[in-house]
Amino acid sequence: MNKHSRRKLINIIFSIALMPLLPSSLGAQCQPDNGVVQRAQDSHNPSSSQPQFFDQPTFTVAGVTDTANPAGHGSTVWRTSDVLAKQTASLGKINPSPATSTTPETEQSLREAAHQPGNFEANHLLGNMLLAEHKPREALPYLEVATQLKPDDYKNKYALALAYAESGDYQHSQTTARQLLAERDTAEAHHLLADDAENFGDSLTSVREYQRAAELDPSETNLFDWGAELLLHHAPEPASEVFAKGHHLFPNAARMLIGLGIAHYARGSSEQAATCLCQSSDLNPDDPNPYLFLGRLQEEELTSSEAEVDRFKRFASLQPENGLANYYYALALLKLPTTDTAADTSSKVESLLQKAVHLDPKLARGYLQLGILYSDRKEFSKAISAYQQAIDADPTLAAAHYRLAQDYRRTGDKQKAEQELKLFEKLSKEEASEAHREHRDLQQFVYTLRDQGSSGFPQ
Repeated sequence: MNKHSRRKLINIIFSIALMPLLPSSLGAQCQPDNGVVQRAQDSHNPSSSQPQFFDQPTFTVAGVTDTANPAGHGSTVWRTSDVLAKQTASLGKINPSPATSTTPETEQSLREAAHQPGNFEANHLLGNMLLAEHKPREALPYLEVATQLKPDDYKNKYALALAYAESGDYQHSQTTARQLLAERDTAEAHHLLADDAENFGDSLTSVREYQRAAELDPSETNLFDWGAELLLHHAPEPASEVFAKGHHLFPNAARMLIGLGIAHYARGSSEQAATCLCQSSDLNPDDPNPYLFLGRLQEEELTSSEAEVDRFKRFASLQPENGLANYYYALALLKLPTTDTAADTSSKVESLLQKAVHLDPKLARGYLQLGILYSDRKEFSKAISAYQQAIDADPTLAAAHYRLAQDYRRTGDKQKAEQELKLFEKLSKEEASEAHREHRDLQQFVYTLRDQGSSGFPQ
């Protein structure tokens, strides 16, 4: 999330104006439940002292608690939800910084000028330039000198706080950001404090700082990062509300629809999640992210829809050399209830899967699906070979060991079947243990929905 801060910094240096994003209405086909939509709309009543967004959020994050680990079928859902929530949060960190027009001659001139005693401007500009070039450690000494020369210069002090954060010195970043807030209550300083707090493991402070940043500046980035933090810490209903409002204000922001979709999934609505992700893919069909999230959801579902098949067909058409694109298209076809003959579908799926693993020989899931396809046809020698290739690509893929054990048993090789079954049981326990540990270590927000008067303890 520091990428956003860096981008704002570059805009300060080079006076690049950002194109404003205009609000629009919520998409009719991708919404949270009516209660969440109504709360978001009812709370949209700006006062003279605060900008557009939730003047009074309809939820309150009251604290944190240890996360419980559900058992049975629910464990599969929360594992997938955890993975997708982390991947959603990571979308806040992949915005590329705009290119700068700095030349080597300019940098050299600034370095020479920075050696002149008392030259604030040279140290300030050189530090900013290095920070924009993703060299925060090189930027620090120049920004520190500039701060000593002009302690009250807000822009330089913000750049210094950002350089500390990007160098991994979150303590100094936090201290400097708090100094900034003592001088001026800005969204960017609150956002930086939120980043620092999350890196410290203080998720409660982090979500409150993200909220304050969004209240001061309801930008796409501030709203997305707030929603992602709520989603990451198992508060899907508040996250739905934030993402819904973000989608309302920024209807062309694909990642806002991704966040809303994953919040739906975390609340148990796979169908609404898929609808949001399909719409997200339509905003910029060349962007692989919506398809990858949709594909991850599809792997956990028993069936697919025509809408999903259409999107994955487009993905494979736009990126024919992408192994995952072909794999997800094959999987969608395989799970689609259809009137086509089984032979036609099976042949198409086989062709796509073979192409997928040819393009990406490490795509273990592709070999696994080929094995399942061959096994269903009772072509057990082909199935066994495909499972073995899946294991070669990823020895920890428990499902491949299980399927291989079943086909060894079917072909009469009981000894190998027992060996593979033992490996499956071992890997499954290790995977479950690791997932439980990660789930347990991630603090869960305790929140209150004010219109319901109840506390939220997400399952």
